[in-house]
Amino acid sequence: MSLESIGTPLSSSRPAPSSRGEKGPLTQLFRMSILKRDNDGQMRTPPKSTLEQRDKLDLLTGFIRLHILHHAAEEPLVGFWMMEELGRHGYRLSAGTLYPMLHGLERRGYLRSTPKRAGRRSWREYRATAAGRRALEGAKEKLHELFHELMEE
Repeated sequence: MSLESIGTPLSSSRPAPSSRGEKGPLTQLFRMSILKRDNDGQMRTPPKSTLEQRDKLDLLTGFIRLHILHHAAEEPLVGFWMMEELGRHGYRLSAGTLYPMLHGLERRGYLRSTPKRAGRRSWREYRATAAGRRALEGAKEKLHELFHELMEE
């Protein structure tokens, strides 16, 4: 293959875009996939319920992290169990939301994970570190103050 042939059409059945700004079918497909346009050419926006859920999650992520730290300080936890536990308290999180939170807490030094294996199964157990326990205690004090302030109104 020569350098001249790179970027030229393989067959002449499909005309190449002209220099007047016309776009070929691949360019149009690529543009549509990046910009996420609907069939009418309008930009798609997430449904209102999705935006509301995202806003609500932004407010609740601190509580979720505290909940994770609380359980990790009591005993080692596994991500799937934590998803179920949070679900019992009304938080519906996917693995794609929970595991990045766990990894973030671990990166910040609040959790430490240990790989475990039994036969062909493998998983990670998360435990609170000393820094995580201190952060949890400090957050409990702030949460206590906030609770009393909110309930006085």
